[in-house]
Amino acid sequence: MDNFEKFYNKALEFLSYRPRSEKEVRDRLKLKTQKSKLKSSTQNSKLIDSIVEKLKEKKFIDDEGFAKGWVESRLRFKPRSLRLIQLELKQKGIDQEIINNLQLTDDSDLKSAKQLVGKRIERLKGLPRQKIYEKLGRYLASKGFNWDTIKKSIDEILDKGV
Repeated sequence: MDNFEKFYNKALEFLSYRPRSEKEVRDRLKLKTQKSKLKSSTQNSKLIDSIVEKLKEKKFIDDEGFAKGWVESRLRFKPRSLRLIQLELKQKGIDQEIINNLQLTDDSDLKSAKQLVGKRIERLKGLPRQKIYEKLGRYLASKGFNWDTIKKSIDEILDKGV
């Protein structure tokens, strides 16, 4: 088995666990080729480039699709601010243009914050309103929400009398 096939299979295995961005795959391949002590870094980068191109051709790597899926997953299962989600995407090597095209809105931010407040408020029943406000505010701030969103989401939930 030649190097291309060997590392192509490693990339496929890496992609089998969950979708990955191009940068994640490149970083993983770079690590694997360095460990295998291939002849030169230029050979490594050419090998990685050809593997990534083949993966893109076969639609195993699609940064746009990855970004959409990442946002949906984060909003549904691990709610956090859009700002934090955008930062995660940037760290995963997603191009700023793709991030901008996702059309993330403040409504989704408010919805996520309210979802988190709704889950968290049950634990805080019996505390004075001010204490609840402080604890929820710190919690939402740790999830990357701005003060306006924090205030709106807590006010809406507390005003409902929950």
